[in-house]
Amino acid sequence: MEIEHVKCLIIGSGPAGYTAAIYAARANMAPVLYQGMQPGGQLTTTNEVENFPGYPDGITGPAMMIELMNQAKRFDTDVRDGWVTKVDFSGDVHKVWVNGETEIHADTIIISTGATAKYLGLDSEQKYLNLGGGVSACAVCDGFFYKNQEVVIVGAGDSAAEEAHYLSKLCSKVTMLVRRDEFRASKIMAARVKNTKNIEILFNTETDEVLGDGQVVTGVRVFNNKTNEKHEIPATGFFVAIGHKPNTEIFKDYLELDETGYIINVPGTSKTNVPGVFVSGDAADHVYRQAITAAGTGCMAALDAERYLAAKESVVEVEA
Repeated sequence: MEIEHVKCLIIGSGPAGYTAAIYAARANMAPVLYQGMQPGGQLTTTNEVENFPGYPDGITGPAMMIELMNQAKRFDTDVRDGWVTKVDFSGDVHKVWVNGETEIHADTIIISTGATAKYLGLDSEQKYLNLGGGVSACAVCDGFFYKNQEVVIVGAGDSAAEEAHYLSKLCSKVTMLVRRDEFRASKIMAARVKNTKNIEILFNTETDEVLGDGQVVTGVRVFNNKTNEKHEIPATGFFVAIGHKPNTEIFKDYLELDETGYIINVPGTSKTNVPGVFVSGDAADHVYRQAITAAGTGCMAALDAERYLAAKESVVEVEA
């Protein structure tokens, strides 16, 4: 098998990966970017993006990703199909295998593999998610579209409480479904939700079905898991806030991860515990999870990688 050597390898193709590619390419690092399992990342499941600066009329997620990809290609980023199946960061050379066959040795690696929102897995939920008709895993991204409407949110943790509170400022009513008889959220977050007038909390309650007219969500059928009693809640939006899973499993033998699998970076930088390996976007960010913050960390990763290479090259020159 022939081994390919690259200066900068970018794994993943959302706003973080493409921004890293734009900066790395402009710094003459000749980046190679593998798009991964979901080219364009989570944004390709978003119909309208209205909060990314520079798009006054908004843009669809897929269209925005194509524009970012074309911008990266304009500076000669080598954008490739395929996904990384194995890595070895144990030695000085960073080794990566693509599709189980191509072996690449990279001077620097930027990880932009993102995270995947967890959903309940109901057929009706997935149907309206894919139609873009009222199912979302991001209140900050999509809450605006439900101004003065009634919505339902599922979840019991801090981020669910935070998203419910965020929605309460936009929507006329927010119904919160909590599976157990108490919140998992911290006391202060739970109190904030309980004290918000237009949030109704249903404990011991689970989703039976997301209801709709074939195009958009019209309501949610729920059941009480103590009594099995069912009832329907009218709603135009169904928000799922039961967590995200970072796409980092492949790196766990080499990189420091937190208890939920997010890559731990050196605060204020994109550096990981392995020199020459950098992280950007939602693979490390479980707080903000926005396209604009992902793009910002993509820029940071490319600059950090460029400085790392420059420092290595100057050491070689001194030794010579």
